[in-house]
Amino acid sequence: MQASGDNRSIITNVLTPQFEYQLQFLDHEIGSYCTLESSSANGSCTAMYSSQDGHDLKCKLRQLESVMLEDTDSGEDAGNGVVELPEIGIWKEIMGFGKGGLREVLVACAKAVSDNDLCSVELLVSELRQLVSVAGDPIQRLGAYMLEGLVARLSYSGSTIYKSEYLVDTNVFYEICPYFKFGYMSANGAIAEAMKCEKRVHIVDLRIGQGSQWAPLIQAFARRPGGPPHIRITGFHDSPSGLRVVSKRLCKLAKAYNVPFEFNVEVGLEHFRAQPGESLAVNFAYVLHQMPDESVSTRNDRDRILRLVKSMKPKVVTLVEQESNTNTSPFYPRFLEALDYYNAMFESIDITLPREHKQRISVEQHCLARDVVNIIACEGDERVERHELLRKWKLRFSMAGFSPSPMSPVVNETIKRLLKNYSEKYTLKERDGALYLGWMNRDLVASCAWR
Repeated sequence: MQASGDNRSIITNVLTPQFEYQLQFLDHEIGSYCTLESSSANGSCTAMYSSQDGHDLKCKLRQLESVMLEDTDSGEDAGNGVVELPEIGIWKEIMGFGKGGLREVLVACAKAVSDNDLCSVELLVSELRQLVSVAGDPIQRLGAYMLEGLVARLSYSGSTIYKSEYLVDTNVFYEICPYFKFGYMSANGAIAEAMKCEKRVHIVDLRIGQGSQWAPLIQAFARRPGGPPHIRITGFHDSPSGLRVVSKRLCKLAKAYNVPFEFNVEVGLEHFRAQPGESLAVNFAYVLHQMPDESVSTRNDRDRILRLVKSMKPKVVTLVEQESNTNTSPFYPRFLEALDYYNAMFESIDITLPREHKQRISVEQHCLARDVVNIIACEGDERVERHELLRKWKLRFSMAGFSPSPMSPVVNETIKRLLKNYSEKYTLKERDGALYLGWMNRDLVASCAWR
């Protein structure tokens, strides 16, 4: 059965763009190809069904065709240009992804992207746009950003999204979830334990940010029996002018607690030089995963930095990283890992920040979505979010010559008290001298120390 040219025009006008290719599909027998303007190089993609189901599928296609291509000159609606569209459920069943929830549709879309099955991608993206919402439940909100990442991957635009940083949102995220506090408290505890008898302490922070993480350590040193040590903190930044406010804030705090203090700015670790008589502590908090390794560049900054720090003979080195495996994984398993990891994180935000809170969307967009999009959309040196599990970090540190330095039980107890201010669904585990902060059954952040 064929529709007249006028009927086809009417149908095309009322169809949404993502379903226009269905008309082309209906003009062929089962087993043929459908054509998409945005499909692969040869302009075609294979239909997603097997010949053994041909009879049933042909019936469904004919049913769909009869609705879509019926003669509008003979019906009650003749003359008004209105054509009743077929239910999308028929197409979902034909294409094999009709009964799953949002998570299943996200996974199906990622698999289609991985397989370069652009016919399915177009249909699934259209479906996802109806299911996701930045104001919905955790999986809907995460799904919105994962969909953004999938679309950006197809258009090669992932590196242009979320370039700027929002310090206000970072501060809010710091308060509503314990992830940053856990990392900073565990690092501070390891440094305080290692430096409890030292008179001159030099702390090197590869990502100092606003520097607020060092205020509790300065206060703790001020109360140390026998008096505080002389503290020097070196902060690294692409632009030294960005650390002026941090320097003033920490110097003012140290003065208020009568702690001898200096703040130093560096733009490259290669130029760093410790002063005689100082005991050195180096802090890697949420920074190493953004350094490219051997899978990205022969320079391998990730291992090179560790060897360089080891040559400085530090008394303690602290590591805080997200417990996730997205570094060398191919796109599809990396997508699944990100889906599981960030779903737990979005769920945890729901506990402390109501969905209707005006800052929640901004926090998720500027503190989490940028990472999600980068993980999904980017490859090569454009992908900077390259997380590794702690067991892999342990191999890197061991190969660089470091030895584990187990966390003090005092640190463990301090963090347990911190978590009482949050949900009971947060978990704290200690394994092989390292601490793991998690949400329910999923480890999210790992912290450990080395010497």
